[in-house]
Order: sequence, then C-alpha cells, then structure tokens
Amino acid sequence: MQNLDWSQLPFGYLKTDYNIRCYYRDGKWGELEVSSSEYINLHISATALHYGQQAFEGMKAYRGKDNKIRLFRWEENFKRMQRSADGILMQPITKELFKDAITKAVLINERFVPPHGTGAALYLRPLLIGSGPQIGVKPAEEYLFMVFTTPVGPYFKEGFTPIKIAVVRDSDRAAPLGTGSIKVGGNYASSLTGAKKAHDEGYGAPMYLDSIHKKYIDEIGAANFFGIKNNTYITPKSPSILPSITNMSIMQLAEDLGLKVERRPIDIEELETFEEVGACGTAAIISPIGEIYDIDKDKKYNFCKDGKAGLISTQIYEKLVAIQYGDETDPHNWVEIIK
Repeated sequence: MQNLDWSQLPFGYLKTDYNIRCYYRDGKWGELEVSSSEYINLHISATALHYGQQAFEGMKAYRGKDNKIRLFRWEENFKRMQRSADGILMQPITKELFKDAITKAVLINERFVPPHGTGAALYLRPLLIGSGPQIGVKPAEEYLFMVFTTPVGPYFKEGFTPIKIAVVRDSDRAAPLGTGSIKVGGNYASSLTGAKKAHDEGYGAPMYLDSIHKKYIDEIGAANFFGIKNNTYITPKSPSILPSITNMSIMQLAEDLGLKVERRPIDIEELETFEEVGACGTAAIISPIGEIYDIDKDKKYNFCKDGKAGLISTQIYEKLVAIQYGDETDPHNWVEIIK
C-alpha cells in the first residue's frame, strides 16, 4: 500500500478489498462467499437488530521479518465465539468454517497486512448475527457469519506508554449471570456511558467495578485489568468479566518469568499496594496504567512515576509481541503461519 503510513495507523476502520460471508439456512451452513461490499442486506425484523443476537471476535494477523503471516491463538477465538453463540442461543459455527473464513479473509487482503517493524497489524473481526426475522422474543432460524479486516495501530493513542483511566460507579458494563463473560455487542453498548464519563474527565478509559458491591475491580472499558506486586501477577476473577485471550497468554508468560499468578477478586483499595498495573486485550495487547482517578471519591492512584511502564510489564509485553511477530521462539505453540 503506497499511500499508508503504517507506523502512524490509528486503531480505526480502513476499507480493505474483500470480506467473507456465510449463511446458515435450512438447518445447515452454506459455502463461504467473497464480497467487496461493505454493506449487508438485513431483514427489518432480524433478531440481531431487535433482540441482540450478535457476537463477535477480535484478533490480529502479524507479518514477521521473514515476511510470513501469522495468526495468534485463533483456536481460542473460535472457542470464545462458540461460548458466545451458546450464551444467546445462536447457531454455532464449526471450527473448520471459522478457520477457513479467517484464513481466507487475511489472504485475499494480504496487501493490507502491515510490514514488520511498523508496530501495526491486520485486525480481523469475525461477526455472527441473527439474520432471520422474528417478532416474538426467540432465536432466529437464519444466521450470518462474516469476517472483515482492517489494518490497525495501537488501541490507545499513547501506545506502550502509561495511560490514565477513571473509576466510574454510576453505570455497569455487565452483571453476574448476564452476558459479561461472552463477547456480545450489548456489553459494549452498556459500557459507552462510562466511557463517555471517563473521556469527559480527560481519561482514556473507564474502570468498572462489580455491579453488586461496587468495590471489586471488574474491567477497564474493553480490556482486562492486572496488577503486579511481590513477584505476583494478579488479575480479577469474576463471572461478569470477559476472559481475555491476551490475558490468558500473559498469565503463562508471567509464570515463565518466575512470577506467581493469581486470579481472584481485587478490592479497589488494594490499588495502593500494587507496584505496576495495566490493561490488556487483543486490541491494546498491554497498556500500562500511570494514573487511576476515582471520580466519586476524588482520589488518585499513581503508578509509573518516571513516566515509563514498569519493568515486569515491559518484559511481558516485549516477549508477547516478539512471539506474535515471530521474532522469538514460540514455546507454547500459539502461532500458526498461514503464508
């Protein structure tokens, strides 16, 4: 791509050449279709529009310095999409269909896979929606599975430098026994209020607390939270948190570095005891946090006092990125070369 400044890409949508589509009709999935259109025809009574039958994934394809293209832990994305489909009674896709669709979506848009060394990657968005019409509140009988792509830069404009976040208490992202642990659009719609409040205060993202006690850390906007202290990597455990594939990988890398790993409830007052804190997810990978502002209590927690990410966060980040781009060995077989 002659006109793209790969190293300056935002995390936003940029049109690529093609997307992949597949329909579930008459009790079976059809064949993969290639489309150059950015639009879909959807029935006015489709369950995706009225009853929230919609789930998606976020993943990336990376170009190594050997020019080969890699996918990172795609099977975990497939499993999570299966859980999402089951959670809101949509027709699950098959593993073969998922793999074929994401691979084809990358290869037919290969010219948009950013060059190695630019810090950019090709973002993939698998999307499953209820396309069949219903007026009563019940599952659709027809579904549409799509995969589209777009080249992206860092999720937070700061990149791998400390961000500032704000605690919000007057809205919830999700609730226990709801849909918080699966990747459906409704969770993100309910997070917009808190995100706006944080942004209005000059902060990059909201920190949500649990919806019952309003004291345990839940998520950072669309990312998982972690804290590090006493040679231990600690991340929240809650039925309303979306299990992050990135966080899952970081926990393994933390163990590889000799850290203990704990998944448990984290009281917001424990923030004062952490040496490093951060947010992690597919989009952000790791974003170190420099400041957390509790709006309602007018209290600030400060980290990264020299303006740089902590040592352990930096080590884990560099190791994970190196594995994703193929710059280091992949001891856990997380990466698959597709070309």
